[in-house]
Amino acid sequence: MINAGDTAFVIISGALVCLMTPGLAFFYGGLVRRKNVLTIMMQSFISMGVVTAVWILGGFSLAFGKDAFAGLIGGLDYFGLAGVGMEPNPSYGPTIPFLTFFGYQEMFAVITPALITGAFADRVTFKAYLKFLVFWSIFVYIPFAHWIWGGGFMTHLIGGKAVADFAGGIVVHLSAGVAALASVFVVGKRKMETGEKSAPHNIAFVALGTGLLWFGWFGFNGGSALAANGVAAIAFVNTDIAASVAMVAWLIISWLHEKRPSMVGALTGSVAGLATITPAAGYVQPWAAAVIGLAAAVICYLAVQFRIRMDWDDALDVWGVHGVGGIIGTILCGVFAVKSINGVSGLIEGDVDQFLTQVVAVVITTVYSFGVTYGILKIINVFEPVRVPDDVQVKGLDIAIHGETAYDL
Repeated sequence: MINAGDTAFVIISGALVCLMTPGLAFFYGGLVRRKNVLTIMMQSFISMGVVTAVWILGGFSLAFGKDAFAGLIGGLDYFGLAGVGMEPNPSYGPTIPFLTFFGYQEMFAVITPALITGAFADRVTFKAYLKFLVFWSIFVYIPFAHWIWGGGFMTHLIGGKAVADFAGGIVVHLSAGVAALASVFVVGKRKMETGEKSAPHNIAFVALGTGLLWFGWFGFNGGSALAANGVAAIAFVNTDIAASVAMVAWLIISWLHEKRPSMVGALTGSVAGLATITPAAGYVQPWAAAVIGLAAAVICYLAVQFRIRMDWDDALDVWGVHGVGGIIGTILCGVFAVKSINGVSGLIEGDVDQFLTQVVAVVITTVYSFGVTYGILKIINVFEPVRVPDDVQVKGLDIAIHGETAYDL
């Protein structure tokens, strides 16, 4: 039976998640050099159009349709929104219209591949990116959504336990973060002019983007309860606590290490906290969210420093923040989850099988996302270059590809 309050809550949450994609555009746009700002913002915005088409034309059905093959992929029951209407689906939000669930999940599908663009910023052709959007959505995001949320094989792993991923620690952040790392190895390092620096060109944009992301994340995590209830409330509070603790902790760590209180560092820390709490937001108590936020700051910061030492050109640290954050959050969910909140127990309540399930899911996700992403980019590159020529990189992608500039200076 449809509940008006639940329906309104999920619709608003979906709108908040939608706002995160423009927020990501500003966040990434501020971090790149000014000659490439429109290019990376376009990569976020165009995902809203392309992935929506994929989602309608079979993507949603493959993710949430009746299992078609050994828990690996759904069927085409809902192709073209067939059977997706105003009546609830008992499996996906029994108190909201099925169409509301479709719209909410669509926003997750849109932002996930857009996250990857921060890794290969400044050096990928727009045509290749459009193809990548389609293929990555079909062969990576949709299978993960089915495996974990759509009744796939990850609903029964160690001891029959289902993977606990409340709002996308695996489906969104880990999958995108690992894919980002794979893309760096395929596309290679950016070409710079002699003496040119890759410093953020507009930190005010980064702050605006962070604010929009943080605001939208309340819909991302809170809305994943699919009802206006206590689980949504605790997910909301946990989201804010983890982000706040991670922001302050990252600021202190970077201040000690770099001898200055960096605004970009504080903002990056908040995003790391948001990504890391995502899988656990609706399963853990607020004190655990604080611990998870602290862990996010420490471990993600170390991951970024490791990336720098290894000389991997993950331009905007998608792997270090989202990939590593997704790993930490997923595993710590298996540690701190308490049954009284949402029916899942972790190690602190003696459930070893749940913890092992979380670890196994992380391993499977990492291997699959890295391997398939690497393969997709390699195959696209056979038919057309994925990488922009060096002279175009030096000139700037905004003028070379789009014929536009962000600033008339």
